[in-house]
Amino acid sequence: MNRSAPFALAVLAFLLPRTSTADDPIVPPGRALVFTSFRGNGDDGLHLATSRDGYDWTALNGDRPVFQPKVGGGLVRDPDVVEGPDGVFHMVWTTGWTHSAIGYASSKDLIHWSEARRIEVMKGENARNVWAPELFYDEAGGRFLIFWASTVPGRFPETATTGDDGYNHRTYLTTTKDFQTFTPTRLFYDPGFNSIDATMVRDGDRFAMFVKDETRTPPAKNLRVAFADAPTGPFGPPSPPITGDYWAEGPSAIKLGDRWFVYFDKYVDHRYGLVTSPDLAHWTDESDRVSFPPDFRHGTVFTVPRAVLDGLEALGR
Repeated sequence: MNRSAPFALAVLAFLLPRTSTADDPIVPPGRALVFTSFRGNGDDGLHLATSRDGYDWTALNGDRPVFQPKVGGGLVRDPDVVEGPDGVFHMVWTTGWTHSAIGYASSKDLIHWSEARRIEVMKGENARNVWAPELFYDEAGGRFLIFWASTVPGRFPETATTGDDGYNHRTYLTTTKDFQTFTPTRLFYDPGFNSIDATMVRDGDRFAMFVKDETRTPPAKNLRVAFADAPTGPFGPPSPPITGDYWAEGPSAIKLGDRWFVYFDKYVDHRYGLVTSPDLAHWTDESDRVSFPPDFRHGTVFTVPRAVLDGLEALGR
């Protein structure tokens, strides 16, 4: 027997990417991974998928929608779900291409939902659109942040000609404790360029916002990250691109084990991508390792109680 074999095997095991097992979970005990998404133009409702390792994703409910609300423009695009401190899941989504409101509904199990309703987040602002709303629960403030991208004609003239079809987005914000009353809408983040698809995570004592550079002229269409000491900002300047040269949008971030996973929609290639990082500064492209259901579009990754996933998996039996 070659006495160096054990050492060589140990080195190989260290170098190879780790995969999770039942004894080496990537999510806390009793929790499971779920990812929201939509299909096509968003006409048929909310789709869900799950994964054991964060790389291979399987559609739930036979890839049929689990919720089909029709408010605003009737679409369910960019569905974002956040679990509140009481275990209730809250969802917001884009209802149409040129609407000033977002969709909202809540659920305890992601199967049975409240009646969907519109929230007029840009009422009185003459906004061309409200795209990709996101939620973040601010524990210290006991409130939910709702933020999204809008174009308000006449604002930010220095970048008015850099986008597609005259769009010139920035990220706006409102907050709520009960989804009934809301603080006045205000500008949340202006990175100095046309930007959409902001999403936020907490990393220790700081907060990270991922945003898409939506500049078309000259082409950018990449993802960047900015940081703040509080969830309401102010956020600092954006980093250099973290997603390489291909066009990317719809980021969603989560920490799995000791690494951050940032999933994104490689919409030109009609597939999903992934970059990972131990520190939100140094990034590795792992897009070739991930697999998703066909036509998987811009959604959110999050964890749920294992019992919630059990109920969702039972739908497809």
